[in-house]
Parts: sequence; structure tokens; C-alpha cells
Amino acid sequence: MIRSVIIDDEPHAAQVLQILLEKHCAEVKVEAVCHAAKEAEKLVRAINPQLVFLDVEMPHMNGFELLEKLAPVNFQIIFTTSYDQYAIKAIKFSAIDYLLKPVDPQELKAAVKKSAGLISTSTLPSQLDILLHKLRQPATLSNRIALPTMEGLQMVPVDNILYCTANSNYTLLVLKDKQKLTVSRTLKEIEEMLEEHPFLRVHHSCLVNLHEIQKYIRGEGGTVLMSDGAELAVSRSRKDILLKKLQSR
Repeated sequence: MIRSVIIDDEPHAAQVLQILLEKHCAEVKVEAVCHAAKEAEKLVRAINPQLVFLDVEMPHMNGFELLEKLAPVNFQIIFTTSYDQYAIKAIKFSAIDYLLKPVDPQELKAAVKKSAGLISTSTLPSQLDILLHKLRQPATLSNRIALPTMEGLQMVPVDNILYCTANSNYTLLVLKDKQKLTVSRTLKEIEEMLEEHPFLRVHHSCLVNLHEIQKYIRGEGGTVLMSDGAELAVSRSRKDILLKKLQSR
């Protein structure tokens, strides 16, 4: 059984989540439910859970501030939140799981399954570093990104990514060291995570690091020659945007 705690300032939301866990996630045992972050700090230290369902938006102390007080964190986290574009973007960057309210049972099952597989790993401190850096310094570019792969989570320096190509609901990332990562995120999600960095979608199935383009070769849409020798197609609709970006560098 996975020992868990629910922290949410909305009693109804916490109750609904507990019912969903009992119905759909038999492997999770809810040890306690808490409605205030201040009380939760003591509770978590006393119970030492393996998994915490943590509301992002709480009065007096939000979920991120609570985590900073609990550091070093030795449990997996699933954030629960109403839609907050900035908070969700930061969470995605760190590859920590989150659930939008109202919680969907299938998404809950998937998040619990992922968290269960990570309980014995040591990746969370790095994920939290990425998350908290993103939250503390929103104007500063985070230099690392947490990526969920088949083997687990991999922390990758953003400037080490050459280009990304779509593969259905997965994305293939090609890195400078010739390593290739298959990531369980769509290309659109990767594009959103890297939008503050010098990356551009040059084709519906390809996102490139502008700093790694060696040459643009003319054509109907043209192609770009990357620093590893790869030639990638440019769509006609993206050609003008790419040329403007290259000329402004």
C-alpha cells in the first residue's frame, strides 16, 4: 500500500479526491486529510507519507511554499489545482504530476501509477529544484528541463537539445552528445515548455534549436542543416518566420 496524505483547503474537493482514490486506486491508503498548509507541515513530518496530493492554491501558504518548508522532501507529489496557466507551466517544466480540478478518474489512475513507479527513485530533489527555480525567478530562463522517458525521468540542459521530432503522442529529442531520448510528451507540449528559449517549430513535426542551425538551404520550404549534420525540412508556412529569426540573430 502507498501511504498518502491529501492537503487541500477545500473540504469538498479533498473529500471527492478521497472517494475517487478509494474507488479507483486501491493501492493508495489515505492516512490523513488536512485543510491548512500550516497544520500540514506538522502532519507530513509525523506521518512520513510516500505520496502527497497537494493543492497549489491555499490561503496564507500555497503548496509550493509548503514544500520549501518541508525540504528536503522525501515523498512523491501530485499537485491538484484549478487552472492556473503559469503554475501549470512551471509544474510541467519539472515533470511533476498534477491534476486539474474537478479530478478526472482516469487521469488520477495514470498519475498514481506514475508516482508509484517513482517512489523508490531519487529524482524528486532535482525536479523540485527545477520547479522552485522556475517559480522564484519567472523572468530567468531555467537551464534544465525534466523529461519523462521510458526508463524514468531525465534532467536535460536545455542548450544540449539540438532538435525534437514528433512521434504520435511521443517526442524524439536529439541531443548534442548524439543521445536520443523518447519522451512521453507531445511535440506541442515540448514546444510550450521551451517557448522562452531559442527554439522554433519549422515544421508541424519538427522543433529546432535556432543556435544549432548551420545553414538554411533554399527550396519550396527549404531545409535546415543542423550542427550534427541532419537536414530537416521546413514547411512553406514556417519559412518566412524562420528566415526572420535567423536574420535577427
